[in-house]
Amino acid sequence: MKSDLLSNIYNPADLRLLKEEQLIQVAQELRQFIIDVVSVKEGHLGASLGVVELTIALHYVFNTPKDLLVWDVGHQAYGHKILTERREIFHTNRQLNGISGFPKRSESIYDTFGVGHSSTSISAALGMAIASKLKGDFDKEHIAVIGDASIASGMAFEGLNHAGVTDANILVILNDNAIGIDPSVGALKKYLTSVKNGKNPRQNNIIKSLNFDYSGPIDGHDLPLLIQELNRLKKIKGPKFLHIVTTKGKGLQQAEENQVKYHAPGKFDALTGEIHLKSEENLPPKFQDVFGLTILDLARKNEKIIGITPAMPSGSSLKFMMEELPERAFDVGIAEQHAVTLAAGMAAEGMVVYCNIYSTFLQRAYDQVIHDTALQNLPVIFCLDRAGLVGEDGATHHGVFDISYLRSIPNMIIYAPINEIELQNILYTAQLGLNSPIAIRYPRGRGVIKNWEVENFGHYEAIQIGKANCLKKGTQTAVLSTGTIGNNVIEALQECTHSDSIAHYDFPFIKPLDINCLNEIFSTYENIITIEDGAKSGGFGSAVLEFAASHDFKNNIHILGVPDVFIEHGTVAQLQQLCKIDVKSLINLFSNGVK
Repeated sequence: MKSDLLSNIYNPADLRLLKEEQLIQVAQELRQFIIDVVSVKEGHLGASLGVVELTIALHYVFNTPKDLLVWDVGHQAYGHKILTERREIFHTNRQLNGISGFPKRSESIYDTFGVGHSSTSISAALGMAIASKLKGDFDKEHIAVIGDASIASGMAFEGLNHAGVTDANILVILNDNAIGIDPSVGALKKYLTSVKNGKNPRQNNIIKSLNFDYSGPIDGHDLPLLIQELNRLKKIKGPKFLHIVTTKGKGLQQAEENQVKYHAPGKFDALTGEIHLKSEENLPPKFQDVFGLTILDLARKNEKIIGITPAMPSGSSLKFMMEELPERAFDVGIAEQHAVTLAAGMAAEGMVVYCNIYSTFLQRAYDQVIHDTALQNLPVIFCLDRAGLVGEDGATHHGVFDISYLRSIPNMIIYAPINEIELQNILYTAQLGLNSPIAIRYPRGRGVIKNWEVENFGHYEAIQIGKANCLKKGTQTAVLSTGTIGNNVIEALQECTHSDSIAHYDFPFIKPLDINCLNEIFSTYENIITIEDGAKSGGFGSAVLEFAASHDFKNNIHILGVPDVFIEHGTVAQLQQLCKIDVKSLINLFSNGVK
């Protein structure tokens, strides 16, 4: 019977004590360890299974952590974490106070660069390589591992373009599996496919033309071959590029066959691979599906409607429109800057463009939002999916800054629906004709109305721009909420004492604010509480404070939201509790009064 090798590996130094022929067994054990833990604890599965052999080869050949290894995005770094002193705590992955689901500098010396967004690895590794040279450390290796979806992004090409004119000691490894979260798209994907199929002459190689020492493509699951090639490349100085071909989900049949679903499958049976399906009967819809089905319904009736997403057709549910109206729905790849300016270009020609980007990813296109869209007052409809606290993906993925970074931009309308019906209504209103760009922010996960399709589908109502709504009257205190966090307020008021004294106002429009409503509120109520699921700094509460200051109101104002720190990973309920915007915290606040 074979001995258990993985349990004796605490860090890469232990790995390097093994004979090369033992590493295949380590790969089998590592792959099964990932499957066993993720099947119970959930997380990103397919990407890490696909790079098990590469992970082992890198830590076996290179002297990590002295040699610096940078993972792009980090979805694929579970094996790396397990081999670098975190095997015994890997079960805490993505849980409150546990290890992060992504590489994180403060967590381990082996995590050389914090990631979570794509296409940063080449620039980071190049920066490290140039710094090493300036410090006289000529023996250190710098390795960036990047996927075929990520390398198509503009920032990755910027890094390649710079690296090719340096003598920096950098190795870029392209993990080519033809898929990111959804299948890779674009001309570069087609080029890489032709290279893999041997249809593209080596002299026409793009990477070689950028002055890299190119090798490959080779089988990324052939451990002896990987080790041989990495040992060869280690002796070559300057920019190097290794093209490997892998299978996402390798080692679990269902994950190989359904790579989109098994990117992050939730809980599943570790032996059979079958996903434990949660009953969705009588549950409210996901906001993503409300968006996807509504925009499809609107697009059937309005031929000017266009849908755009940067590499998130499944996550955003734009896939519904892409399947039925492919000529008007575009996945542009991991290219947020391009997505925004593409949308602006279409809007300039009179099209009605819904640009669906996760809130955290729109940060990557801030200049394009300002210069290419708002400055020209082009009515692009930004649909900000995953706004607010998103849960286990943590600080790199929380959409808590969008109100703050968008509110300062002239011409920008910002809207946050309290429920899925209001999301439908604003999507409908936007295509009736706006004179300015609008950002519609909504959270990850489910809404609150179970029979939403019956109540509203196809029977939309136009929304008056800038209008707030009084949901409940009171006598002493007014609670002003924006977005779906208002449902926490509704629930808390139903359960707390003294609720008769508390009014509740829903402010779906963060910009423009309903000035008439604010004047009435500040003239009526002594205490004002604002609540949002975004950063308090510069957010909705700040806007209310600015109103009070400019109109010389002296009311007591209490702002609730996300504090001025990066919020780590945990469930949404846990993180709301940390920020004191959960129902229980609100009940305590409302019952005890605002001091």
